[in-house]
Amino acid sequence: MSVTGSAADLSAPAPLETETALRQLNASLLEKARLLQSTLSSISQGILVFDAQGRVTIFNARACELLALPESLLASHPSVQALASYQVERGDFGQNAELVDLHARHCVLGVASGAQDGLPFHYLRVTTAGRTLEVNTQALPDGSMVRTFADVTDLVQAQATLQKNEERWTLALESSGDGVWDWHVQSGVEFYSKRLLEILGYDASDVHLQARGEFDKLIHPDDLAQLLRARQDHFDGRAKSYSDEHRVRCKDGSWKWMLSRGMVISRDAQGLPLRMIGTHTDVTDRKRAEVLIWQQAHFDPLTGLPNRNMLHDRMAQELKRSKRDGFQLAVLFIDLDHFKEVNDSLGHDSGDRLLVEAARRICACVRESDTVARMGGDEFAVILTELLDGSNLEGILQKMLQALEAVFELDKDRVFVSASIGVTLYPLDASAIEDLFKNADQAMYVAKGAGRNRFSFFTPALQEAAQNRVRLTNDLHDGLVKEQFRVLYQPIVELASGAVHKAEALIRWHHPTRGLISPADFIPIAESTGLIVDIGEWVFQQASRQVQAWRLRLDPDFQISVNKSPAQFQRRGKSKTPWAQQLQAMGLPGSSIVVEITEGLLLDTSASVADQLLELHDGGIQVSLDDFGTGYSSLSYLQRFDIDFVKIDQSFVRYLIPDSTDLTLCQAIIAMAHALGMKVIAEGVETAQQRDLLAAAGCDYGQGYLFSRPIAATDFEAFLSARQT
Repeated sequence: MSVTGSAADLSAPAPLETETALRQLNASLLEKARLLQSTLSSISQGILVFDAQGRVTIFNARACELLALPESLLASHPSVQALASYQVERGDFGQNAELVDLHARHCVLGVASGAQDGLPFHYLRVTTAGRTLEVNTQALPDGSMVRTFADVTDLVQAQATLQKNEERWTLALESSGDGVWDWHVQSGVEFYSKRLLEILGYDASDVHLQARGEFDKLIHPDDLAQLLRARQDHFDGRAKSYSDEHRVRCKDGSWKWMLSRGMVISRDAQGLPLRMIGTHTDVTDRKRAEVLIWQQAHFDPLTGLPNRNMLHDRMAQELKRSKRDGFQLAVLFIDLDHFKEVNDSLGHDSGDRLLVEAARRICACVRESDTVARMGGDEFAVILTELLDGSNLEGILQKMLQALEAVFELDKDRVFVSASIGVTLYPLDASAIEDLFKNADQAMYVAKGAGRNRFSFFTPALQEAAQNRVRLTNDLHDGLVKEQFRVLYQPIVELASGAVHKAEALIRWHHPTRGLISPADFIPIAESTGLIVDIGEWVFQQASRQVQAWRLRLDPDFQISVNKSPAQFQRRGKSKTPWAQQLQAMGLPGSSIVVEITEGLLLDTSASVADQLLELHDGGIQVSLDDFGTGYSSLSYLQRFDIDFVKIDQSFVRYLIPDSTDLTLCQAIIAMAHALGMKVIAEGVETAQQRDLLAAAGCDYGQGYLFSRPIAATDFEAFLSARQT
C-alpha cells in the first residue's frame, strides 16, 4: 500500500460515519427545536422574530392571542408589510387610532422600509380589545429583530387606581389644612406636599429637605428622642400607627408645634418598612392655649409666682425628695401686716404694686431651689428645702422681716408694712402636706397676735389651740340656740358727781361643759366665721330691752353702750333691720344706745362703713371710739366721722401716777377730745388715785373694777340702790 493511497484513505470519512453524524445532528436540532417550541408555548409573553428581510420566522401562540392574529397567517412567514396591510385592512389604525399606541404602526412600517434607527425599543400599546401590551424590541447583529409582547393591563389599571386613590387621599388631607409627607424609608427620600412646605415657610427650591435625615435636623433637640422612639415603636410593630407632637424649626427660624401622624404602607420580605405616608398638622395655637391654661391654673397672674395649686405639687415633690435624702424641710406662711389699710386708702393699683415688690423681696431672701408662692391676697408661702436642721432658719427669717419692713416706694407714696411669719418643719411637726400647711397657718396667726412684724414656730400647744378653736366654732352654733349666752352690765360713772346713768353691755358665754369662756377666746372666732352678726344682733336686742326697762325704773336718760365689731359692719345682713328703726319701734330714742367701735374700723374707707356710721348718726345713736391710742387712726379720722365719746385704753390708766408719762398722755387725749366736742371715758380704773387724777384732768367718765365688775341686770339695780343709799 502506497503512502499516497494510505493518506487518501485516512482523510476521507467513511460513508457510514457521515450518515450517523448527520442523523445525530438532525436529532439534536429537532430536540432543540422542540425545547424552543415548548419554551415559547409555556411563557406568558408573545414573541415574534423577524429576519433581516422583515419576515416572521418564529412566533408563539401567545403572540397570536395578544395581537389577535390568525396562526395560519404567521405560519406563512408573512412580511412586515403583510402584517401592516392585514392590520390596516382590519381598521386597527382607522378612526380609533388614538386607542392604539402609534409607536406600533411606526415600528412596523419602519421595519418594512428597512429604517429601524430611532424606533422605540420599549413602549405600551392598547389593542382594539382594550388590553394594554408592553412591547420590547431588540435588534440582533444579523439585522433580524425580536419583539416581545406582555399583557400588563391589570398592572396598569392597578397603578392607575392607586394613583387616583393617592390623589384623592392627598386632596382630602390637603383640603383639611394638613401637610402631607411621603417617605421612601430605605432610600431616605421624602416628598412633601405644597401645604406642608407652606406651613413651615419652605418652598420647592429647598430640595435638601427631601432627605429624611435633613428634615429630622429641623426637629427641636428636646423633642427628637421622643419622636424617634415613637417612630421606632411603629416600625417594630409595637404601635399600629405613628403619632407624635414636636416642634419644627420654620425657615424664618421660629418654632411651630406639629402633630405628625403616619403609617407604613409597604414592607419588604423581611418585614422592614419600605414606604411610609402621613401628615403634619399645625397645633401651635392649641399648644399655646394649653400653656396659657396651665400657666393660669398654676401661677399667680399678678406676681408670676406659683399659686396654691402649684405649691401643693411642689410640696409633694419636695417631701418625696426630703424623705429619700434624709433632709428636713421648712414651710413658711407670710402675711403682710397693715396691707388692707394701704389697699383701701391708696387704691388697688398701689396695693398690687406693693404685692409685686413684696414678692420680689421674699424671693431675694431664698435660694433658687426654694419655692415662693402666693396663696392669695397678701399671703405668701415659702418652701425651704435641703435643711440639715432648723438652726439656720432664724437668719433667713430675720432677713425676710427686714426686707418687708423697709419702705415701699409706690409712685409718690411712701408706705411701710411689716410681716408675720409662721414656720413649721418636716418631719418634726408633721409629714402630710395639709397638716404642714395648717401648722404654718396657725404659727403665723400666733406671730400676728403677738404684735406682728415677727415670726413664730409651730408647737404642739398651737395644735391644741387650733383644735380648741375648731371645737369652739362648732359649739358657737349651738350657743345662741340653746341660750348659753348672758349679757352683763358694767357701770360707767360720771367722775365729777359719781352719778351712774350709763353702762356697757358685755357678753359672756357659759358653756355647758367648759364653764365660763372668755370673750377674748370666742369673739375672734365668731368674727372669722361670721357668727358675730347674729351674736351682735342678739346682744343689741337684749340691751335695748334692758335700757327700756331702766329708763322707766332708774333714769329716763339712761344709756347702754353696745360693742359692734368691724366684722358686723362688713357682713351686715340685708335682712337685718337697722338699729335706729328697731329702737323707734320700741318707743326708744336713738340716744338710749351708744355704739362702741374700734379705731381699726375708721381705717376702712369703703362706702358701706361710712354709710352705716352716717345711718347711726341720723338715727340719733351716739358712737364711742373704744381703746383710743392703741390703733393707727389720726385726728383726720376723728374729724371725718361724728364721734361722741373717746375711751382711753386701760393700758394708759393701769400705771397712772402723778407726774407720769401716762398721765401726760391722758391729759393730752382729754384736752384734744374736748376741743373736738367729744366726751372722754377712762377704762380700767381700779384705784382711787387713778380716779382722782383722771377727774382732775377733766375726764368725764370712769369705768373699772374700782366701781364694779360687769354684773347681771338684777345685781346692777342693787348696785345703784346701794350707791344712792
